[in-house]
Amino acid sequence: MSDTSTKTITAVFSTREAADLAVEHLVQIQGIDRADVFVQTSGPDNSSGTDVSGGDAATVDEEERDDASLASAIEVSADIAATQEAAVRSAFEEMGATDVAAS
Repeated sequence: MSDTSTKTITAVFSTREAADLAVEHLVQIQGIDRADVFVQTSGPDNSSGTDVSGGDAATVDEEERDDASLASAIEVSADIAATQEAAVRSAFEEMGATDVAAS
């Protein structure tokens, strides 16, 4: 008998860049429908994560940027078949996730 139940797996990322890479990995490599993947801040404020990366980083002409709010981590969750849990956990961890949980 195969398990046909679904689960929601959630992971927290310190940068928007890492969260975006995780979403791309889930959709392009794991084959998860993009409509089943959700991205939000882990806190009440709009945020780019907790660490500077990618487009948030200052360029050589800038000393510091203040336009990217670093208020909360980024949370990515996906509604998946229970049989995909191990692969999705692995993908999240590979992209630098912390606090990976399934429900």
